[in-house]
Amino acid sequence: MELTKLSEIMRKAGVVGAGGAGFPSYAKLNMAADTIILNCAECEPLLKLHRQMLATYASEIMETLEEIADTLEASQVIIAVKHAYTEAIDAVKANLSKCPKTKIGLLPEIYPAGDEVVTIYETTGRVVNPGALPITVGCIVYNVETIYNVYRAWKENAPVTHKYITVAGEVKNPCTFKAPLGITYGELIKMAGGETHPDTLIVAGGPMTGRLAAKSDVVTKTSNAILVMPRNAYIVQKRTTPLTIDVKRAMAACCQCRYCTDLCSRNLIGHPIEPHKIMRAVASGNSSDLQGLIGAFSCSSCGLCEMFACGQGLNPRTLIGELKGKMRAGGIMPPKGLEADSVDKMRDYKRVPMSKLISRLGLAKYDVEAPILDTQVSSDSLKIMLSQSIGVPSAPCVKAGDRVKAGDVLGTFDESKLGTAVHSPVNGTVKEVTDKFIIVEP
Repeated sequence: MELTKLSEIMRKAGVVGAGGAGFPSYAKLNMAADTIILNCAECEPLLKLHRQMLATYASEIMETLEEIADTLEASQVIIAVKHAYTEAIDAVKANLSKCPKTKIGLLPEIYPAGDEVVTIYETTGRVVNPGALPITVGCIVYNVETIYNVYRAWKENAPVTHKYITVAGEVKNPCTFKAPLGITYGELIKMAGGETHPDTLIVAGGPMTGRLAAKSDVVTKTSNAILVMPRNAYIVQKRTTPLTIDVKRAMAACCQCRYCTDLCSRNLIGHPIEPHKIMRAVASGNSSDLQGLIGAFSCSSCGLCEMFACGQGLNPRTLIGELKGKMRAGGIMPPKGLEADSVDKMRDYKRVPMSKLISRLGLAKYDVEAPILDTQVSSDSLKIMLSQSIGVPSAPCVKAGDRVKAGDVLGTFDESKLGTAVHSPVNGTVKEVTDKFIIVEP
């Protein structure tokens, strides 16, 4: 297939990174790539959908990866998957004979194996420099659902209208739904049997990197999980502490033990991020260590420093995120051209095992199967957001009262800029149109 055709297929179908920030998938295509990596690390506790999808759709996913590799003239495809995902591994092995460029890259049971910089290092030994993109070391990384969406766009001319999403935690029946874009979290929680605890909050995404959410929030192309957790759960308390308290606690309790830096996943592969130095600046009010502060831009926000490493229960990741935001607002941008230092010689002994992380987070009781359900998921009203990816938001191309069919384009974008279109998941009537969302009722 020609590169322009593959790019057009992805663009027209609105395919974006389904597991992270939502980078438009067509924009990753690059003839400089020699390696295509399928990221099936799924390193956040409780999340199940990527390994489930790979086990179910291995043939389709692997065929698509081979096509992408052939299009880009890449020499290899690596399926990056953890040892424990035996069903997914068996499914991949069953199809390897049909995929000459593909091999399995087994990942260790650590967090965050799914950070693409870590995934690349674990599977190829290549180190992506601070602030650089994977293509600078010849790699393109896609996750499992993203490639399945490319397959459907390629083979079935199907745009992205649904999202696989795991509902877990304090619900009666933890499961993974194929949900239409625009359905509310509250509706999916009800479909999972409802809450089993009287006082809960919702974490959208994984326990380590997710955000607090409301039942009225809706599913988008980047939604991965809805975790219904008790209000007093550790991962909830970490997200409900006011920033002013985080600062005061850092000033009162940070003892500069360095554990946050010693276990930092990016620091271990040579990136200039040292959380303890940022905590020192916060605690002392001394911002003279500019190099230490600028290192905040290398933070991947994996959360290890505050969710696992800090013995005082402080929140370095939160404070680093605040610092990065203030630096950007002040016109200070990440430095370019930085090179990584050497990989820590003790890295293998400093990596955080998933079992220890789950125990520390108090999530063992929730680490259960969440099977993909074949149940048809529907709603009386879908609120489809016009911004579901990195780049410019889509602009509405329908108006209230219009009848639309499943797969019809609801919002388009200026193709000279980075962005993606959005499509209707259902046949229905457009009830409301704003510059933020479109409501469709079946």
